[in-house]
Amino acid sequence: MKKGLIHIYCGDGKGKTTSAMGLAVRAAGYGMKVLIYQFMKDNTTSERNVLEVIPNITIIDGLQKEKFSFQMAEKEKQERKEFYTKRFEEITKKAEEEGYDLLLMDEIIYTIRAGLLDEEIVLNYLKGKPESLEVVLTGNAPSTDLLAVADYVSEIKKIKHPYDQGLPARYGIEK
Repeated sequence: MKKGLIHIYCGDGKGKTTSAMGLAVRAAGYGMKVLIYQFMKDNTTSERNVLEVIPNITIIDGLQKEKFSFQMAEKEKQERKEFYTKRFEEITKKAEEEGYDLLLMDEIIYTIRAGLLDEEIVLNYLKGKPESLEVVLTGNAPSTDLLAVADYVSEIKKIKHPYDQGLPARYGIEK
């Protein structure tokens, strides 16, 4: 590929991460080098079990334990913001220096919306990213600025979800 594009998978429905991971598998199957980082998730998501053994896919570990931003005290939020800012710099540098073809940043939009990563840092990176790097961002309610910089925007809309009836997330389906 000569020009890497920017994808956003957003919306309030189930399937944003699933869609992004499907693209990662497709890219790796074609021989592309894929780098994945999951913001706001610990290292126990079920998809990791398979993705970690697929050639051409590298997953960078996150925190051992993570909680929703609304469960965090202000001190925790500040610590997370410092952590995610540093982690963003590390993964984007790795993608560039090691010649990755696709960079997938799962739940980065949620991280921005929660105030745990400055959107301006992400926008500046996207505007100056390596020309051939394909970038995928997931999360709900991206800003108009993020939408403007994206080449693909796919919205997944919830019509009905078992969580609404009190069913918790299930391994292999929602986590």
